[in-house]
Amino acid sequence: MVRGRPRGSYRPLARRRRHRPDPAAVRGRGGGVSARVPPLERDDRWARVGLSALVEPGNGRIVRSLAAVGGAEALAAVRERRAGSPELYVRLEGFDLEEIARRVRACGARVLVPGDPEWPDALDRHRHPPYCLFVRGDPDLARLSERAVSVVGSRAATHYGLRVAAEIGEGLAARGWTVVSGAAFGIDAAAHRGALAAEGSTVAVLACGVDVPYPRAHERLIDAVAVAGAVVSEVPPGSDPMRGRFLARNRIIALLGRATVVVEAGLRSGSLSTAREARDHHLPVGAVPGPVTSATSAGCHELVRETDAVLVTDASDAAELAARIGDELGPRRAAPPLPTDALDPVEYAVWAAAPVRRRATPERLAVLAGTDPSRVPTALAVLEAMGLVDVEAGRWRKTPVGALGRGGPAT
Repeated sequence: MVRGRPRGSYRPLARRRRHRPDPAAVRGRGGGVSARVPPLERDDRWARVGLSALVEPGNGRIVRSLAAVGGAEALAAVRERRAGSPELYVRLEGFDLEEIARRVRACGARVLVPGDPEWPDALDRHRHPPYCLFVRGDPDLARLSERAVSVVGSRAATHYGLRVAAEIGEGLAARGWTVVSGAAFGIDAAAHRGALAAEGSTVAVLACGVDVPYPRAHERLIDAVAVAGAVVSEVPPGSDPMRGRFLARNRIIALLGRATVVVEAGLRSGSLSTAREARDHHLPVGAVPGPVTSATSAGCHELVRETDAVLVTDASDAAELAARIGDELGPRRAAPPLPTDALDPVEYAVWAAAPVRRRATPERLAVLAGTDPSRVPTALAVLEAMGLVDVEAGRWRKTPVGALGRGGPAT
């Protein structure tokens, strides 16, 4: 007899089954993440970091999941293979959030997520915002982007394009604007270097980890940008650059600036996607013109011809494009004034009729100018005082300076 049981109630013990936790129990009641999940994965910030390692940027399912349930639950759904799409699970094997966190700390990066004071709110306007951002350097992207211009263009830039990009970058930085670009060869690097030359702020958005210098030849440039501003990425430290990530990072470059300026771009240049992102989010786009025979400027010419892109020639144009209406107004461009601009119609007609080599009498000048002969002497007196004509033996002609219409001292 078993103590405490009625006679005849004993049954042999069934074979013990291996315990498998119920996913709902792991998540906890009400769908929350339970204490069985590693602490980092319960933290929204680090859960977003985990998602950035598991899923490529701009995945619509993850974006919607983050908006609906937050980072921890979104990561749990991927970990438990209930996020709804097989490509979300391909990197689960070997996933180690602790190791990712160690790399973040090792390279001195800061993780920003939506809601942080340093997070640039403009990124939230995109339908596929970053899950998080890794920042090396100044983490306050909200402040850096408050007054920023994105300057992009071709990797295979010409000497003309490199010079213009550097001058625009330097001029913007000297005016207190942050220069945003992608640290690539060509226009990007020239814009960064221009800002650094002016000891201004600049931001480089990478398609790889913030600890991975790409291109390798720009390692020193990227390090200098991290000191003067910030190096930014939406993929974790240690991540390699991939083609899709370059296209994805272009939306960040576009939205961090108050305007985007394309210096040089071929018809298939990736920088045109940055311009499209800016235009799609109602941000101004500028394009620097080049020679009509230049293939590296063909994309810029198409932007001006086919869209509402504004022609930009220097830093003052770029600043005016990005500034609020009425601010940063550039100087009015006009030809330098000439003395002939102040002449009245009769004086101008007499000056235009005066020969350069042979001299002419006032009567002949009246015929050539088609004006009243009685008004010619007065006009000649004015022109002589301005140094535009001289007289010899009652006959008149233009002075060498007057022939150019530039005037000069009376003789």
